[in-house]
Amino acid sequence: MNPMELTRARPGTACTVTFDGRPVEALPGQTVAAALWAAGVTSWRSTRGAGRPRGVFCGIGVCFDCLVTVNGRANQRACLVPVRPGDVIRTQEGTGRDDD
Repeated sequence: MNPMELTRARPGTACTVTFDGRPVEALPGQTVAAALWAAGVTSWRSTRGAGRPRGVFCGIGVCFDCLVTVNGRANQRACLVPVRPGDVIRTQEGTGRDDD
């Protein structure tokens, strides 16, 4: 059963953001991490040294595994940043700076 049916949730109208150039639908109030997870994306950062994939680990903003670049701003914690219509979200490589 759909979780929204179980909770009788009535979210507002979905908006569209882009993730690495592809459109992703997001509901009002969703974080970047929740929107990406709902779209089937589980990894959106790679570590500096080994380039290992990372996504949500703690989900509450304590760790930094879910860092993503939103609208050109690197190092945004995907589990804390709410999506806004038209956001441009990109996978973050290493520290997210060009000088890596």
